[in-house]
Amino acid sequence: MKTTYWAGLTLLFSWFMVAGCKNDTEENTAIPGVSLTPVASSRVQWTGVAVARDGRIFANFPRMETDTIPYSVAFVTGDVATPFPNADWNNWNPRLAPQDHFICVQSVYIDDQNNLWVLDAASPQMRGIVRNGPKLMKFNPATGQILQRVDLSNETIVYPGSYLNDVRIDTQKNYAYITDSNQGAIIVVNLATGKARRVLNQSPATKSEGVVIQVEGRVWRNQAGKVPSVDADGIALTPQRDYLYFHATTGRTLYRIATAALQNESLTPSQLNQSVETVKETDPTDGLLFDPNGNLYLTYVQQNAVERLTPGGDLQRVVQDAQLKWPDSFAYGPDGALYVTTSQLHIPRLERTEPYRIFKFTVPQ
Repeated sequence: MKTTYWAGLTLLFSWFMVAGCKNDTEENTAIPGVSLTPVASSRVQWTGVAVARDGRIFANFPRMETDTIPYSVAFVTGDVATPFPNADWNNWNPRLAPQDHFICVQSVYIDDQNNLWVLDAASPQMRGIVRNGPKLMKFNPATGQILQRVDLSNETIVYPGSYLNDVRIDTQKNYAYITDSNQGAIIVVNLATGKARRVLNQSPATKSEGVVIQVEGRVWRNQAGKVPSVDADGIALTPQRDYLYFHATTGRTLYRIATAALQNESLTPSQLNQSVETVKETDPTDGLLFDPNGNLYLTYVQQNAVERLTPGGDLQRVVQDAQLKWPDSFAYGPDGALYVTTSQLHIPRLERTEPYRIFKFTVPQ
């Protein structure tokens, strides 16, 4: 009898703890009418996606888990990938000039003027930066012409242990913003001058919160079997370009900072740190993207889902589907659809049986 009493009390306590710790979106019902449409698949792991005005889809394939990949950036359709801008740029080994080849591309992005930006983290398998390799490049997506090259090899800006992760471009003010997901910072680039600055390097807002991510019953581990700790990763600019939002993957806090503060070189590190605002507690998330109406979309990797934060501050489940195996990065297409990649990061590489996919979905307004 005594054993039964304590067992019942323990069960009640456990239920209370689980119920009390639930994320406020766990029981959300997905928005009716939103469904996934597959648009591309690959046997090579991709992370980022970008969609040009003519509807062409670009993806990037990082040397994140292996050195043996056939291309770093490609135009993709169905299960076919065509290296972009050409095969030579996608051919790299340590004997080749790092300035003129993609080494480990982590992100692609189409700006509002239809330029394709390629962010080369230049850290194969995250083992450290290849000297003179980190760069941000701007291409004409139709011709492959290089329009701008930003060298990011200054070791006081991009550390030897950095991993440049995601990028957003403000064509109105001519700035780029990049997250460093391995050393916790934001890189601010004045595109008019090519000058880069490292900011929020000491701010807790750009650091991992030590959250252990679990997806489909698996604890996410790296190839060495360790639980990863990922700093500021996802990044997004508001439609008005007045705020930059960012989030650590192994964290639950969504932050923002005014872009005017990031562009102000006279502010001290302490003043910049004080300019950071806490927005919302969320699930661990990888990719972020605003739509033109000011809704912020977040990939909810633990839930196989996409969430959105409305301008009014409400979190809504957009779509949840078992096919979203680690939804990674977003792009907004000319058709008004959102595009999302799956990178299957939670599944050990040799156990992945399904292809990596890009889906699109449209949210009723």
